[in-house]
Amino acid sequence: MDMGRESRWEKDAMTVEIVFALVTAVALAAAVFAVALALTLVFGLSGSAAKGVLMGGALLGAMVGMWRLVRVLYRFDAQRRRGH
Repeated sequence: MDMGRESRWEKDAMTVEIVFALVTAVALAAAVFAVALALTLVFGLSGSAAKGVLMGGALLGAMVGMWRLVRVLYRFDAQRRRGH
């Protein structure tokens, strides 16, 4: 592979992979937050308990989303460097 210039196909593949990583990261983060929201509704939490569970769900969702984003992009870069 010529490391100086990327072909149009490689640029398109990179764009698709970035969009895939972003979409799956947002979906995963939303799913984690939805679980926290469901817990507050199922157990009837209110006040500071509900706020704490929702805040924890938001933070955990953000962390899981970032993990997914980095993992997908790192895996794509590793495959690209190997020439696959």
